[in-house]
Amino acid sequence: MEPKPAGGNAFDRIHQGEWPAVAISFLYFFCVLAAYYMIRPVREQLSAAVGSTQLPWFYGATFICMVLLAPIFGAVVSRWPRRIVVPLFNLAGVACLLCFVPFFANPTLLSPRTLGIVFFVWVSVFNLFVVSLFWIFMTDIWSAEQAKRLFPIIAVAGTVGAVAGPTLTRGLVQVFGVAPLLVVSASLLSVAVICVVMLGRWAKAHAHVRPEQAGGEAVGGGMWDGVKQIFATPFMRNMAILLLLADGIGTVNYALVTDYAHQAFNTDVLRTRFFANVDLATNILTVVVQIFLTRWMLPRYGAGVVLTVWAVAGIAMLTLVMVVPDPHLPLIAGMPAVALALIVTRGLAYGMAEPARHSLFAKAPRVMRYKGQNVVDTAVWRFGDMVIASGMNILRAGGATVAMFAAISATSALVAGLIGWRLSKLTGERLAASMRPDHEK
Repeated sequence: MEPKPAGGNAFDRIHQGEWPAVAISFLYFFCVLAAYYMIRPVREQLSAAVGSTQLPWFYGATFICMVLLAPIFGAVVSRWPRRIVVPLFNLAGVACLLCFVPFFANPTLLSPRTLGIVFFVWVSVFNLFVVSLFWIFMTDIWSAEQAKRLFPIIAVAGTVGAVAGPTLTRGLVQVFGVAPLLVVSASLLSVAVICVVMLGRWAKAHAHVRPEQAGGEAVGGGMWDGVKQIFATPFMRNMAILLLLADGIGTVNYALVTDYAHQAFNTDVLRTRFFANVDLATNILTVVVQIFLTRWMLPRYGAGVVLTVWAVAGIAMLTLVMVVPDPHLPLIAGMPAVALALIVTRGLAYGMAEPARHSLFAKAPRVMRYKGQNVVDTAVWRFGDMVIASGMNILRAGGATVAMFAAISATSALVAGLIGWRLSKLTGERLAASMRPDHEK
């Protein structure tokens, strides 16, 4: 069925028979992002307490966990069907959250430093795996044409959840403390598991879903296939480079804001509230962008245009950081230039770049999505975090300034936009060739 014209109400994009699955997908993503954003300010204040120079250690530990988990995930999806794999990993997240509750409720059980490091690493791993698994699941039950129509709508749910999460945290953390937040987060993730089961049944029952994906069978292959795909296939290799460049924007901005919070706030409560405010502003911007821009730009103009607009806007905000004499000077609503740049670039990344990037993955074979895409969205992402944060420390030792870091990040945005544009234009034989291993050409 052909998509309707790009104008008009966003609900016009949902065709007959798609409504139940879209509604469940909406609830699923809302619960995943709300669960994550309830606990993210706790993680952020832990990193701000020590400053960005310690981030390479945090990111390095996270990357090691990702490297260890990636082949395990590859082995699981090779052996078991989707109806087992997706709920299994979400339930593991629920169990881990509940295991942290006693340690936050009784700080004497574990030293604050040890708890902080373990919690930072776990939240970072948890976020990437559950969000990556969500988008892999979405590209598994929706076709490429449906992805262009429906992903901008479904992505709004995540942003609504991302607004609800820090809002709940701001209101509850000073009243109840951290431990009850983990219980609420685990409850939301449990609802997401129910949504997974319902979507699996819907996919199996509807004929317009691609037949080879309706049952969600095990994808087969080996546990290291995802890593091999990144090195062997041009498409997956370029998707990894695109993510690393995007990470060059996000990680640099995050490090600069971490340093600002480290200098500006001297208690964990103040730092938690600051990062909750940053998240709230970011996520409000994201939902506005998704509703008024992405939902019509992606179906009408495609992923290339969306990624280009995201890159240009990122360059503009990073230029602001370069030209403001004092990057820590409050400009709008008490936010300095570095925080405004983080809010805008992160908001546009979630609101524009992520739906566009994941719509490109919908063109790939199923085995590449469950394996290569997962490695890109988890291990490659955290590898980028570690390398970029370590590189910033080296550059700082050589006298690099905030403006210099902003210039490097702006360059990353420019190259990312160009790669995204080129990937979006691959069709037909060129697309098929990009997904074949180099040795088969």
